[in-house]
Amino acid sequence: MKIKYLFPLFLLTIWGCTTNEQKQEPVKYTSYVNPFVGTDGPGNTYPGATVPHGMVQLSPDNGISGWDRIAGYFWPDSTIAGFSHTHLSGTGAGDLYDILVTPRNGKSDRVVVEAGYERPVSLFSHDKEHAEPGYYTVDLLDYNIKAELTATDRTGFHKYTFPKDDKSQIIFNLGYSLNWDGPTDTYIKVINNKKIVGYRFSSGWAPVQREYFVAEFSAPIDSYELMNSEDPKKLQIVDGNEIQAKKTRGYFNFKTDDNKNVILVKVGLSNASIEGAEKNLAAENTSWDFDLVKNEASEKWNNELSKIEVTTPNEEHKKVFYTAMYQSLLAPTLLSDVDGGYKGADQKNHVAKGYKKYDTFSLWDTYRAAHPLYTMIHAERVPDMIKSFLSHYDETGLLPVWSMKGNETNMMIGYHAVPVITDAYFKGIRDFDVEKAYEACKASAMNKEGDSMEDYIKLGYVPLNYDHENWSVSKTLEYAYDDWCIAEFAKALGKEDDYKYFAKRAENWRHHYDNESTFMRPKDKNGKFIEHFIAKEYTDHFCESNAWQYFFYVPQNVDGLIDAMGGADRFEQKLDSMFSYYPTPEDNLPIFSTGMIGQYAHGNEPSHHVAYLYNYINKPHKAQKMINKIMNTQYKSTPDGVCGNEDCGQMSSWFILSSLGIYPVNPGNGVYDLGTPLFPKAVVHLSNGKTLTVIGHQTKDSPTVSKVVFNGKEIKGYQIANADLMQGGTLEFVK
Repeated sequence: MKIKYLFPLFLLTIWGCTTNEQKQEPVKYTSYVNPFVGTDGPGNTYPGATVPHGMVQLSPDNGISGWDRIAGYFWPDSTIAGFSHTHLSGTGAGDLYDILVTPRNGKSDRVVVEAGYERPVSLFSHDKEHAEPGYYTVDLLDYNIKAELTATDRTGFHKYTFPKDDKSQIIFNLGYSLNWDGPTDTYIKVINNKKIVGYRFSSGWAPVQREYFVAEFSAPIDSYELMNSEDPKKLQIVDGNEIQAKKTRGYFNFKTDDNKNVILVKVGLSNASIEGAEKNLAAENTSWDFDLVKNEASEKWNNELSKIEVTTPNEEHKKVFYTAMYQSLLAPTLLSDVDGGYKGADQKNHVAKGYKKYDTFSLWDTYRAAHPLYTMIHAERVPDMIKSFLSHYDETGLLPVWSMKGNETNMMIGYHAVPVITDAYFKGIRDFDVEKAYEACKASAMNKEGDSMEDYIKLGYVPLNYDHENWSVSKTLEYAYDDWCIAEFAKALGKEDDYKYFAKRAENWRHHYDNESTFMRPKDKNGKFIEHFIAKEYTDHFCESNAWQYFFYVPQNVDGLIDAMGGADRFEQKLDSMFSYYPTPEDNLPIFSTGMIGQYAHGNEPSHHVAYLYNYINKPHKAQKMINKIMNTQYKSTPDGVCGNEDCGQMSSWFILSSLGIYPVNPGNGVYDLGTPLFPKAVVHLSNGKTLTVIGHQTKDSPTVSKVVFNGKEIKGYQIANADLMQGGTLEFVK
């Protein structure tokens, strides 16, 4: 009798287990992200609402200028002046802050004054502030207004909950500026009692910026004033429904008769035209359902973050990892409208046909790790990024150096769009015009009007210049690396003469190697090394670095550098000294020398690859110990959790790749160097649909690896090709 009930009971048990599994909520990776990471210390990040690679970065501004407020917001500050729609993530450039929106009422007249201009501000508290991917909220304490922000690709969405007050208003301040940025021409037009349009043209780090907008309100405007604010001592209210001046403001008044009056504002952006902004808004945000848009933004983020699933009992590591994943996707940013329109670097309007146009390419930083990361898990975007490079080439005759908002800023050095292109090519990502890409690479390398390029081409190195900062050694080393990438590209395309020419230029680093000091040393046009030379000093001859930090920058020929030094033993001594020779209290360190471990500065990019160089002298255990130390000491999930400028995803991408046990010392050749993973298990959903599982048995106290096995076969030499990794399978780091 008991037996006949056993089978149904067994089925019931299985059904119950299945039902429970089906009820399990999917992992919410966004819950591990802290958008405030980097808003304190040198990180220069912003906490506001955006989507992956979005055109809009809708974020709070404290309302005061300064290095710490490069991204508009600084964690220790206590005021908010409003919410502007464009921001840079983790750079050293104080620009953007377009279309500032400020809600306020009659409960306070608090202002800050900068450059003679009064800005209404409110006190706020971090206790009444929250940020997560795609959403930001804060209580403006002086006004008792709750502000909430979310975004789509090309639109910002505001939700303001007002208390009862007879002076409630929303200000559009187009004359607002911070840091390097300043308006040159602004315009506001009231279309009807629920819609306004306009533009803000400005100049700053990027010289010619245009931001057109259309804004719609959920409630009717009761009254408004349009104001010319060019003269801070004589604000002029104008008649009519439109205003054009260098600095303009629109004050839009609303009836708020109840205790909780919600007013929504949708803002579409375009750098091409008002019509483009209207199309963007119509295509992306037709609903007045704020929570719907917020949830869609959150889902976009969760989908991106889920591309790598890490398993670890260490919650802090998980928070750091997914925050890094988040910040690696804040740039590059979308530039083209839904119909493809954008303003090009030639200041003319163009249409991106068949691709999305991106900009905000911080290439001196991001070619090292961020772009290689994209090829692994975001490969679908890589061709559009390269096509964006090629449109820049069409418009200017050169590849971008550091492009933003349809401008070339020419910030930093090198022509580092080249390794991004060659890395993609050698990884089999070729959905772009390859011959044109090669042509563009060569054009940038042969541009004699470029930064010291005439001397570099003629002499084989960049000579020092006593008249001004010229970063001579750094330029030579960076140019030589890019030349190696072009040489390999030429070889693959059968361009033998070009291959020989650029392969020779790739060895130009040797012109600066000094046997006496065993450093890369500046020299003059006559080939004479500079006399006064102290390697740890920060001088005009090295870009944001010193001779220690740039010595190891020969990723295209590490073996050649080792031989030049006299062999592996000498090279090991140099590496050991790099990580143990600490600055003294008397040393005057510049702002970019942060995250110091000896002379190694993890807060800046030139030495990001150095710990991995121990592999090249068969001392991988030293590499593993140092990589583990950097991961555990230079990253936190707190506002001061980034040890240097986050730099548009580079700092984050270093951590992501290194925590998986891989890093591209040479980021242009499709090969990864092996380190030590941070997690017991990580599952990487590769762009080609396959899965890579990384298994690690290491700990903070015992980070070393005895061998690395890929799909059952031991890897020799502590390197693995991207082509192998992309096959999927299991990469195990054996203790």
